[in-house]
Amino acid sequence: MNDLLAILKRVDLKEFAGPVLIILILSMMILPLPPFLLDLLFTFSIALSLVILLVSLYTVKALEFAAFPTILLMATLLRLSLNVASTRVVLLHGHTGPDAAGHVIEAFGSFVVGGNYAVGLVVFIILVIINFVVITKGAGRIAEVGARFTLDAMPGKQMAIDADLNAGLIGEDEARRRRAEVAQEADFYGAMDGASKFVRGDAIAGILIMLINVIGGFIIGVLQHGLPVAEAAQNYTLLTIGDGLVAQIPAIIISTAAGIVVSRVATEQHLSQQIVGQLFAKPEVIALTAGIIGLLGLVPGMPHFAFLTLALAGGTAAWYMAQRQRQAVAAVAEAPPETASAAEPVEVGWDDIVPVDPLGLEVGYRLIPMVDRGQNGELLHRIKAVRKKFAQELGFLVPPVHIRDNLELRPGGYRLTLKGVGIAEGEVFPDLLLAINPGQVIGELPGTATRDPAFGLPALWINQENKNNGQALGYTVVDPATVVATHLSQLIQEHAHELLGREEVQQLLDHLAKSSPKLVEDLVPKLLPLGTVQKVLQNLLEEGIHIRDLRSIVETLADHAPRSQDPDTLTAAVRVALGRSIVQQLFSGMAELQVMALDPDLEHILLNSLQANGEGSALEPGLAERMLTQTTQAVEYFEKMGMTPVLVVPAPIRTILSRFLRRAASQLRVLSYAEVPESKTVKVVTTLGGRA
Repeated sequence: MNDLLAILKRVDLKEFAGPVLIILILSMMILPLPPFLLDLLFTFSIALSLVILLVSLYTVKALEFAAFPTILLMATLLRLSLNVASTRVVLLHGHTGPDAAGHVIEAFGSFVVGGNYAVGLVVFIILVIINFVVITKGAGRIAEVGARFTLDAMPGKQMAIDADLNAGLIGEDEARRRRAEVAQEADFYGAMDGASKFVRGDAIAGILIMLINVIGGFIIGVLQHGLPVAEAAQNYTLLTIGDGLVAQIPAIIISTAAGIVVSRVATEQHLSQQIVGQLFAKPEVIALTAGIIGLLGLVPGMPHFAFLTLALAGGTAAWYMAQRQRQAVAAVAEAPPETASAAEPVEVGWDDIVPVDPLGLEVGYRLIPMVDRGQNGELLHRIKAVRKKFAQELGFLVPPVHIRDNLELRPGGYRLTLKGVGIAEGEVFPDLLLAINPGQVIGELPGTATRDPAFGLPALWINQENKNNGQALGYTVVDPATVVATHLSQLIQEHAHELLGREEVQQLLDHLAKSSPKLVEDLVPKLLPLGTVQKVLQNLLEEGIHIRDLRSIVETLADHAPRSQDPDTLTAAVRVALGRSIVQQLFSGMAELQVMALDPDLEHILLNSLQANGEGSALEPGLAERMLTQTTQAVEYFEKMGMTPVLVVPAPIRTILSRFLRRAASQLRVLSYAEVPESKTVKVVTTLGGRA
């Protein structure tokens, strides 16, 4: 028992309100209800409609009552269920008298229409016409137009939000809230457009139910219960009219609430404040109206008391309103001048300067769901995975990616920025998949031809249903979020050295100091400044070497710092210390290293030039051009054969050759002989620099 009570305390009963209410409403269509319960439920239906009307009157903005379409559906379903339940009682027990279906139906059938079923029938038909033709049709049309205009205005509203964000008038959280509000507003008016059809159907159902009850009750009363024709007609007609009025009055109230919600213009005031503040804002209008009503009251034959009384009340109200306005104007005129300075703009300060984001992703409006936390955007998870992957592979934490929408881009376009500057763009389609051709496909696939934005491979945009077929043909099929994440990953790999700032280097050293405090203390700032350590690490990352083994890097820098402070010299020493790791990264599991090398004569020329002129020496133009051409051909051959393009050269010229040949092939890796472990065998596949 205690366990059951504990479970009930943890459960939020509000979660069960909706399902339980729907089940109860549907059960009323099947289970017979006694007259007493019908009275309670009809009274509850009227009370619910009044609550809905009052909430709509005091709602400032339509989105404050965003649940209204669903409530409208549930209220309509409740009335129809009560109609079914009451119809069962009327047809079964209507011969016993006008109180057969409860006192509520009896009251509406006898007291409201005076017991005259002809009058009741006319009143019922008028109520249905008012609800169906006037209120519901008008509210439905307003909702339809409102939904259309809201959808058309969405791009403009998004641009306005983006402009305010760029101007610094609002923050990211406020911009995100406004975008969500714009989308919710469009959903609300679209739902209201559909919900109005429920009310129209309810009105039609009310007419049909009335006809069925009258005709069916008359037949049952005369043929089964032997009632006289007049008595049967009166009993069943009054019961039916009472039943219809009990249902139609809440329907009219809720239809009125729907019209109020969709027809009002959003301001910071609820409807009562708007009506009083705008309809009775000008005393001249009230005074003129009172004068006209007073003149009509003096016409012979007119009801003088009613007209003159209303004219007197209107004139008194106009005089009172004019006095209030004069007092308000006098109060403003007497206000101290210091209050005007309160509206002066705040002085610009350093807080108004927005820092540039190291990494940024701008997306078109169709890609917003992919990066929206509220919609569990898939791209957000992919970006987190990319950052985690690089933290594990490169050895430092990549800065967070700042994501924002940009309406200047194509709807499915995106732009990747580095320190505020765009470095790459692409376009994806959220409802399609990208089938990448790795070069070994065995068939054609229907789709729109394009290029993989990350690596430039030929690809196709295909429909979701062609995914399995594409994979069977040898295509690599990925979703749009993976396309963007892969492109981001490739650019982070290329620009990792630019993302490693002094702050990140200090964090790396602080992390290492937890396990090796003396090592870090001896290096920075005793032997090397933080900037030099940063430059060495950037040199490593620029050539695709991870810095996970930070302990070995720091130990090597500590050993060589007393002899040299030059970053390139220190980088060369660190590369030798990391030689085993570098070779393993390039030739994983291979005992024999298949590489390219320089022609001996070219090696001799470069070494002599470097010794005579230093690193600023330049190659003869013809020789330099021939080297670039041969390097490009050699790299293409290595990649065609499935080998990693690696050039091994003497240590003194490794740095200058790596920088020079990088323009020909960014994927080429240049090693020095000193970096190759003694346990590895080097096999030269081709040489560079020989005569053509």
